[in-house]
Formats: sequence, C-alpha cells, structure tokens
Amino acid sequence: MSEFVLGVNYWPRRKAMYWWNQFEADEVSEEFALIRSLGLSLVRIFLLWDDFQPDPDSVSTACLDYLERVCDIAVENDLKLDVTFFTGHMSGPNWSPRWLLDDGPAPTPKLRQLVSAGEITTKGYRNPYTDQVALAAEKLLLSAVVERFKDHPAIAIWNLGNEPDLFAWPPDDQTGREWVRTMTALIRSIDPNHPVTCGLHSANLVQNNGLRADQVYAETDLAVMHSYPMYLAWAREPLDPDLVPFTCALTTALCGKPTLMEEFGGCTAPAGEPSQTWEWTSYGAPRTQFMASEEDLASYLEEVLPRLVQVGATGAMVWCFADYVPELWDKPPCLESKHERFFGLVRPDGTVKPHAEVLKRFAATNPTVLETPTVSLELPYSPDVYYQDPAKHVVELYQKYLEELA
Repeated sequence: MSEFVLGVNYWPRRKAMYWWNQFEADEVSEEFALIRSLGLSLVRIFLLWDDFQPDPDSVSTACLDYLERVCDIAVENDLKLDVTFFTGHMSGPNWSPRWLLDDGPAPTPKLRQLVSAGEITTKGYRNPYTDQVALAAEKLLLSAVVERFKDHPAIAIWNLGNEPDLFAWPPDDQTGREWVRTMTALIRSIDPNHPVTCGLHSANLVQNNGLRADQVYAETDLAVMHSYPMYLAWAREPLDPDLVPFTCALTTALCGKPTLMEEFGGCTAPAGEPSQTWEWTSYGAPRTQFMASEEDLASYLEEVLPRLVQVGATGAMVWCFADYVPELWDKPPCLESKHERFFGLVRPDGTVKPHAEVLKRFAATNPTVLETPTVSLELPYSPDVYYQDPAKHVVELYQKYLEELA
C-alpha cells in the first residue's frame, strides 16, 4: 500500500514572497525541522519567476545555489520537495518577470495587483502560453533546474504552476493542453524518474479557462487540486468538510487519476477569538472574509483528512506553513489581502496552532492510500459535456455526492 502523503506549502514566515532575494539557510533549517516534527514529509516550494529568471535568456545562478541549499536542508530533515515553476500567481497578486511586462492588458479576465522586481506596477504583461520570448524562457528555466536537480534525493514532484489561470488564460483549451504537453515532455526528456503535475484549483472545475482538469492531467503524471469552501458560493458553509474531498473525487472522475489535495486549509482569527467575518477595502473594492477560530479550523481538518482518504486521494497538503510577521504587512500580498497574513500552521512567533497538532496526530496513524475508494463519484456524461457548462454541473454533482453520503 502507498503512503498517504502529508505536507505543507511553504514560504518563510519572516520573508514570504521575498524569500529568494533575502535568502537565509538557517531560517529554512529551523522551519523545515519544525515541519518534520509535525510528521509531514512533503514541502511545496515556489520558484518565484522574476527571481529565478530576471531576464529571459538566463537563469539566476544565485537562486539555483539557494535552491540547492534548500534541497540539502530537505534531505537533512527527511523531507521531499514539490517544486513549482512559473510563479506566477501567489496569494492575491500576480508576480510577473520584468521582461514579460508591456503596456497592453493582462491576459486574464480579472485584473489583479501586479508585482514585478519587488514593486507594484500598473503595466500589463504578455501571454506566457503564446508569447515566443516567454515560451523560450520557460523552456530554459525548466531545463536549467531539472538538469541540475534531477538526481537530488530531495526532489519528489515537478510542478508547472500555481493556479496558472489566475496569471493568464490560454486563448483556448487546445493551446492550454499543448503547453502542458510541451513542458511535460521537456521535463521527461531530462528526468524520466520524477512525476510532473500542474497546480490547478477549483476554478478549473467551474469554468473552461483554457486549462481543463481532464486535459491537463491527461498530459501529466499526477493530478492535484486546490480548494477552499470559504471561497465557493456553492459550499454549505465556510468550513464545509465534504467540499474538499468532493473536488478531489471530481478531479479523479474527470481525468481518471488519483488526486493529491495539494492545497486546502483556512485563515484564522487571532488566538482565543471565535470564528468571525472581517470586512475591509481590498484592492479598491469591499472585501469580506471568513476567519475561522483556531479551534474551529482544527476541527475542520479532523473531519476533512479521513474524508480525503475515503475518496482515494493520494495525500493532503495544507496552505500554508506560517502566518507572516508584522514587518511584512505593509508589502504585497499582506498589505491588501489582510487574511493572507493568517493562513499558517504556525503563528508569526513560530508557535504551532491547533490544526498543526491535528496533522501531527493524523500522521502518527500512518494513513495509506485506498486502492478502492469507499466514496467515489461517477460522471453521468463525458468531460466534454461537463465543460460545456461546468458551473452548473459542479453544483448538481455536489448535491448528488452529498445525497449519496447521507
């Protein structure tokens, strides 16, 4: 039987997205040791695109060296890495390499705050799925990283992006699938031994944004999903314990592969305070956000984790490692996205929250992947029909899923 993998998405609590240009190995050593002490075995890291490739024709040797140190520290702590390229979208804003900027609109329906070279910019950027300079740069970055680290014992997964539709939409799903096919084939040509995936999220289940789950995961080795009930209107409640397992089951039904829940979790209210809803102005518009009490989020994880096992998921990775220190609150993403300050397993001072202890206890049970899930979902139509009206179909399928659980 295969291990049900438990892991966490990682940015350092004192650095957040500014990690790579302020790199400190001792910080990573301290935090990876804490991650391992919680019984977790997989850490997802993000190669912020502008840091790793400040110009399209080269890859930062400093960042490659920092990545090697991170890999070594992972091995020292008996951890494996899920290495995510082309980041891209992260925690509210988009983070563009400076050479991709132009004066046109961003290639996505929703305009997001854009950060480049560490600063907020009002420029747009070219489409990384079609721009020839971008495509050549992407291949160069993949080649440089995979060639250097393909034999490193820390590597577990190569990941083509983090919710990439939030950064840019391919002009159509054929272009999106071809991009995934091309980039996956390049990685496999260098490293045939480690699986490739692409970090899709619930938006790829509720709209055809050029990156359909069935098509993307037909090209990769692994299927993954990110989902959060507090962001979805069709969830029964902000901490709906069945929604995350359902999105895993739906992803598997669409692509025919077991699914890793690569991101789930929630943001928390201050320690000792009850669950509450915050209201503020974010990016010039009113924002409301459910903030779970630390205890309620812990109870939520206690319900979700065994349900993920039941649907045949291959593992679960929490978002994210740490709340960010107050010194980061005046910078993107924390400046506008106040809730992003409080998504961590640990508080800014490094003390663990109750849901970290839930993960630790669950890890101690040595969960395994079910070859035959006890809860499953069957599509009553083809993926092509599903994606003709995914927003309608996902709600209908969730209701059917809940009825069959009752």
